[in-house]
Amino acid sequence: MRKFLFFLSIGFAVFACIPVRAQKPPKNLQKTKTEAMAGIGGQYDKYKGIALQIWEYAELGYKEVKSSALLQQTLKDKGFAVEAGVAGIPTAFVASYGSGHPVIGILAEFDALPGLSQRAVAEKKPAEGRTSGHGCGHHLFGTASVAAGIEIKELMDKGLLKGTVKVYGCPAEEGGSGKVYMVREGLFNDVDAVIHWHPGDRNATAYDGALANKSAKFRFYGLAAHASASPERGRSALDGVEAMDNMVNMMREHIPSDARIHYVITNGGKAPNVVPDFAEVYYYSRHPSRETVKEIFERIRKAAEGAATGTETKMDFEIIGGTYDLLLNTSLARLMQANLEQVGGFGYTDAEKTFGELIQATFGFKPPDIADAARVAPLKKMENAAIGSTDVGDVSWNVPTVGLSAATWVPGTPMHSWQAVACGGTEIGTKGMMVAAKAMALTAIDLFMVPANITAAKAEFDASRGAGFQYVPLLGDRQPALNYRD
Repeated sequence: MRKFLFFLSIGFAVFACIPVRAQKPPKNLQKTKTEAMAGIGGQYDKYKGIALQIWEYAELGYKEVKSSALLQQTLKDKGFAVEAGVAGIPTAFVASYGSGHPVIGILAEFDALPGLSQRAVAEKKPAEGRTSGHGCGHHLFGTASVAAGIEIKELMDKGLLKGTVKVYGCPAEEGGSGKVYMVREGLFNDVDAVIHWHPGDRNATAYDGALANKSAKFRFYGLAAHASASPERGRSALDGVEAMDNMVNMMREHIPSDARIHYVITNGGKAPNVVPDFAEVYYYSRHPSRETVKEIFERIRKAAEGAATGTETKMDFEIIGGTYDLLLNTSLARLMQANLEQVGGFGYTDAEKTFGELIQATFGFKPPDIADAARVAPLKKMENAAIGSTDVGDVSWNVPTVGLSAATWVPGTPMHSWQAVACGGTEIGTKGMMVAAKAMALTAIDLFMVPANITAAKAEFDASRGAGFQYVPLLGDRQPALNYRD
């Protein structure tokens, strides 16, 4: 991996030295951007309402029926042609407007997380009637992306932009690898560049990569028996799971230090006095290198096989997800950074500051300055800073891709927490969402109005992938795991 990064850095250095003929921006570029920001800002109440409705739905991966339908209808109402149920996924869609090139894609997500039910208050209080919650802010993600796409359409109608904009409705980012199936289906083949964003606790251009990830459910089958009267007649499937977990945990000492392995036992039996004849454990394996992820996953699989042998049970497994690391594009990142700086963050009202301070008091660590929500972080590439995984990685290895984070949570708020859910249900979340919508729209305008931006991004993209690159999904040829949350 280090050797790969060394040669990649040389490639970037060589690319940076290649003289590029400067293209003078159109005179109306900034005027168009100003109009776009005003257009999106003028629809704040509408988009806030959509985001908070999806926050209330809190639908899990591949089950986002109402959330997807709401975003699709919003786009249809504005004249987009919507193709639903793409890539064999009922809640996935592609909404298109315009014709010809450039074709700019905007990614939209909308799935929630299990076990994170929470009201929009500054103390831990589950919401009645639901067990899930938007702990990663995808209700904001999808809405902002739709808002940016619609604003690009409005500028096309005014004759200010030419080309095609596509909004991709991408389900099940949280472990379901929805975008991988969409990439595999060829839905990005005609796209020149892709823009995305993610909720966060700061405003910054995404410039720190992501971990490759491969996940699976391992299922053990034993023999049921009375655990006290006739234990010798039983073979515990739970013993198989626990033996596997013990071996994998010992294996942690002998894998790269920047690898990650985590699991949950999703089924361990139903009663202590019954020897479980079925048990299941759900595993993730992660690393900055997808090749290393494949090696680690094979070792996990061998541990499962050994556990089955040792406990006289049977085992099979199902690949659930698999995502690439994120291929960064410096050319696009610089564009995104300039536009994010133009948009800027937002300051808290007195009430929002009070709410934010109450949220920060629950962290158990010293939080960042609450005023960071109004700032934009400088563009800085952070080596070995990737901590999470995303199926945007697969998109980025097939199309030049760029993203950002916007401060939709109180500074210091962890992802996948009740505090993130709470913030996402307030105007702290929806105001931050509008920062992202504007920054994405402005970046798209740069790509539509200045062709040299796409040319530079594609040249860097080709150099980064290298000659002979072939995309092979980590999840293989399996069909979408539509019931992976069951």
